[in-house]
Amino acid sequence: MKMADVSMKFETIREAQAEGKIYLSKETIELIKNKQIPKGDVITASQMAGLIGAKKTSEVLPFCHPILIDQAYVDVILEEDGIYVKSFVRCIGRTGVEMEALTAVSAALLNVYDMCKAFDKNMIISDIKLVSKKGGKSDYEEDLSGLNCAVITLSDSCYRKEAEDKSGKIAIDIIENEFGGKVIHYEILPDEKDIIVNKLKELVDKVDIIFTTGGTGFSKRDNTPEATREVIEKEMVGFAEAMRIVGIRFTPKSLLSRSVCGIAGDHTLIINLPGSSAGVRDNLRMIAPLLKHAIRMAKGEKKH
Repeated sequence: MKMADVSMKFETIREAQAEGKIYLSKETIELIKNKQIPKGDVITASQMAGLIGAKKTSEVLPFCHPILIDQAYVDVILEEDGIYVKSFVRCIGRTGVEMEALTAVSAALLNVYDMCKAFDKNMIISDIKLVSKKGGKSDYEEDLSGLNCAVITLSDSCYRKEAEDKSGKIAIDIIENEFGGKVIHYEILPDEKDIIVNKLKELVDKVDIIFTTGGTGFSKRDNTPEATREVIEKEMVGFAEAMRIVGIRFTPKSLLSRSVCGIAGDHTLIINLPGSSAGVRDNLRMIAPLLKHAIRMAKGEKKH
């Protein structure tokens, strides 16, 4: 058993709304309305219980991540046949707040039950559900299905077969088995700028995405960014920045990457991934969900 790893997710606005109801007898409703329940004000106490429930969610649900809640409110509304509860929770984080919203509703309803159980033996808690959620991958994530991809490993040692190309194989596995894309071209090339430029030009408009691995460092033989800039027509600055910024969560050496991402030809994306296996794995999983949208934008099918 383990919690989900959300370390590579973007921090975004996360919101969730939930609701539920507890059905009460008319006599109990009158007691609540007239504030005659001995334990106190049911409405106010249940609102407080809901807020505590939202903040304590990770303590009672073992797989929920502890999060910093930026806003939460709980409405407890007395109706003719019971009490209706709705909640709203918001945070800026890497995981959603659906469970916090649901727990807030559940805690508020349970508090009503606890305060009224001496007077009503037939209370029913029902209709607890998530009303809406916002933020996270469900708002933007897409797979790579229907896209043809190329993977090019740029390494003198791998080209001379002095070392195994692990990063390129990892990229292919993730593209095909995790995101449903199709790799129709795979090749290992030396760190020669002219060779890289010619290969990239050859593949432009023949594939949707070209993923390169390696050659993004500071050595004289690291020519991938320079070659890429000769081919692309528009640079996708945000992708490269995100890979470096998110990468430093794992190693400050991510700031040493000179990766470039851009658009060439009609719609072909060129993505420079680092040469390390971990770098390829983490960065590819992070940016892959946005690539299909980027292609549509390049084709003029999406304005924003």
